[in-house]
Amino acid sequence: MKADDLKLEELIEFSEGAVSLHGRRLVLHSIHAMAQSRKDLVEMVGLDQTRRILTRFGYFWGNADAAAMKRIFEWDSPAEWLAAGPRMHTLQGVAKVTVKSLDMDVAGGRFNMEVTWRDSGEAEEHLIEFGRSDGPVCWMLVGYASGYASFCMGKNVYFIEQKCKGKGNRICTAIGKDETSWGDELEPHLPYFQADDIQGKVRALTVELGRKTRELARQRKKLSRLERRLGPPLVEVRSESFGRVLDLGNRVAPFDTSVLITGETGVGKEVLARYIHRLSERADAPFLAVNCGALPETLLEGELFGHKAGAFTGATHDRIGLFEQADRGTIFLDEIGDISPAMQLKLLRVLQEREIMRVGESKPRKIDVRVIAATNRNLSQAAAEGTFREDLYYRLGVIEIEVPPLRDRPEDVLPLARHFVSQLSRKLKLPDLRLDATCVDYLQAYAWPGNVRELENAIERSAVLCKDAVIRPEDLPSHIVHARASRAGRGDPLTRTIAQVEQDHIQAVMELTNGNRTRAAEILGISPTTLWRKLKQIGDFGGT
Repeated sequence: MKADDLKLEELIEFSEGAVSLHGRRLVLHSIHAMAQSRKDLVEMVGLDQTRRILTRFGYFWGNADAAAMKRIFEWDSPAEWLAAGPRMHTLQGVAKVTVKSLDMDVAGGRFNMEVTWRDSGEAEEHLIEFGRSDGPVCWMLVGYASGYASFCMGKNVYFIEQKCKGKGNRICTAIGKDETSWGDELEPHLPYFQADDIQGKVRALTVELGRKTRELARQRKKLSRLERRLGPPLVEVRSESFGRVLDLGNRVAPFDTSVLITGETGVGKEVLARYIHRLSERADAPFLAVNCGALPETLLEGELFGHKAGAFTGATHDRIGLFEQADRGTIFLDEIGDISPAMQLKLLRVLQEREIMRVGESKPRKIDVRVIAATNRNLSQAAAEGTFREDLYYRLGVIEIEVPPLRDRPEDVLPLARHFVSQLSRKLKLPDLRLDATCVDYLQAYAWPGNVRELENAIERSAVLCKDAVIRPEDLPSHIVHARASRAGRGDPLTRTIAQVEQDHIQAVMELTNGNRTRAAEILGISPTTLWRKLKQIGDFGGT
């Protein structure tokens, strides 16, 4: 799991009367109410005590979020777990947090991090009631960053704000270090992290900041402009390999050159073909697709070239083929590697002469159409073996684009899953359908032999079976869930005892149910008491 994969709607569960982060109750507050509370605190207990209260509040908040991130996810590295803190603060609308530098050595206890906070909500609160300050005022942000980093490091880490919008700087910046690295410079700041005699007041002021929507609105406007220009957009692409595929598609789109798209079944070859068509000068003309492998030769010929009335039994009238229907547009020949040698020869003539002949006619007809073909076969090898015409292969593959399988670009699994959830929300009329964050590790651990098509089918199945319009791990196909459990299994399976297998299975089910012992016992087919006894033997008392 990477910090950038976190998404608000998959972390937070919204329902009437309750907002929660995987069991931890949250409350949304108005920024103006927070500003008024800050003013009241200053008037009642003074500026220094207010700063201490809000710093400690932020510290507890950061501690709680760090614990939640550790409980819910498996992180690629300690640095990714740490980066989830700034990501959470950004998602929660507190500020737009950017990590400028990070030097983190958990074993050695060394920590040095610099962050920027853009559009700090806390600075805005202070400015609303007090105007410009003489010093930094993002006390909760400082506390949160310190609390989150301290939990991750297992030792005290302190952030000190260097610049602040509340005192007139353009953005807020802060530096965090372990206590030893700060040295004497930390001394005047330490009292604000200490609970002193006002710890009860800190707990009484458990408030959280509301999230802003300005950035989201700007992004939606940009996306709307892009959609108007290109039509339905492709899914967000994170992998370098598929990014190169799209770059090649962008470069070849303006030209009428023939394109051959290769790749395993289900990787999205037709999606790429449509993308190229949308970016081409032929975008306003038809895009017609035909699966060459699904039709026998006689039907395929009539489908592509059309026929004259009386050409064969049942041909009662003239019929225009797809090559003519796609005039000035694009024809997509899927599974081109499955056509017969005779059909290969006829297609070669079409590509060479740019003309077709209807079945039953002797008069050629000129066509103006771009050809994009696709196959899951190795046509280069087939040409070398003599099962596919070499000259046709070279005509089709002036530009050859290979689409990598999904297992080679796991970064794209999560954006694709979210895309399918969005599509299914409309298709199944489930406006609140969402993917729970606990599904992420299972989806990314699976190899997806059926590629994007298998992922789409798995998400649809889960959407149909899920409860409360929330897709959780128990709703995913069992082989996807078990794939992660198998990957996490310890040792050679041929040398593991039954007790070890049972222990791993119990722990996998506990993780699947997010520590819910009652639900885990139901899945395992044992009583809660028996499960408790087995967990005691394992030494794992987590869960509820």
